[in-house]
Amino acid sequence: MLISLKIENFALVDQLMLQLNGGLNVLTGETGAGKSIILDAIDAVLGGKASNRLIRSGEKKALLEATFALNDSLRAWVEAQKADIPLEQHLVCTRELTVSKGSVRSRSKLNGIAVNKPQIEDLRRLLVEITAQGQTLQLGTPSLQLDWLDGYGGKPSIKQRQTVAESYAAAIAAQKALDRRRKAEQQRLQQLDLFEYQCQELSSANLGEPDELEQLQQEHQRLGHDVELQQQRYKVYQILYENDGGGSAPICWEPPKAFSAI
Repeated sequence: MLISLKIENFALVDQLMLQLNGGLNVLTGETGAGKSIILDAIDAVLGGKASNRLIRSGEKKALLEATFALNDSLRAWVEAQKADIPLEQHLVCTRELTVSKGSVRSRSKLNGIAVNKPQIEDLRRLLVEITAQGQTLQLGTPSLQLDWLDGYGGKPSIKQRQTVAESYAAAIAAQKALDRRRKAEQQRLQQLDLFEYQCQELSSANLGEPDELEQLQQEHQRLGHDVELQQQRYKVYQILYENDGGGSAPICWEPPKAFSAI
């Protein structure tokens, strides 16, 4: 819950200290009274976009400070940051805007400890929800409606929701494990079918010798060159018997020396 808001040199406001009470707080006023400036200040202190127009005319620096009451979710978030942010009864968010060479430099702190923009933006969702005119679509978000409904039920409802969420996560994990198991079993059965088929093929091949498979592969390779060997034989035949001169190629034959003396 937002307890107080301090504004210095922001937009049209020079100084303002706004105290808020528990429950519903309503700000009313005529157009131009500054209601939107307060919303802009809350948005800015929680990481909203900074620009020159947010700093009061004639000033070089603006300071925003929002104080929130701590609850369990905020304490858990702060402890998870591991940034040595001191935990007291309140969480004080401070943002300082400074004009420098035509641009705006920003520095944010939580209970006096500097934090970065992503941290503030992550913290923002736990602190406030700002809905302007024309943004009523957020009210139709089912998850947001469920959060409101659970929050209305109080701690027992939130605790029960946590129990259901844990049970659902466990059920999803079990379902995934079952799917993996079924897939592995299906792959195992397919592998067994493949081994059985290969065993039948080897049995029908009637391989008798240990190296028979290698011999068959060599024979297959030799027969694969049969067409090429036939073509080579045909070319040799043409050279020997079908040369361009019309006659066959001369064959030289020399009798063995054992017969030359006769």
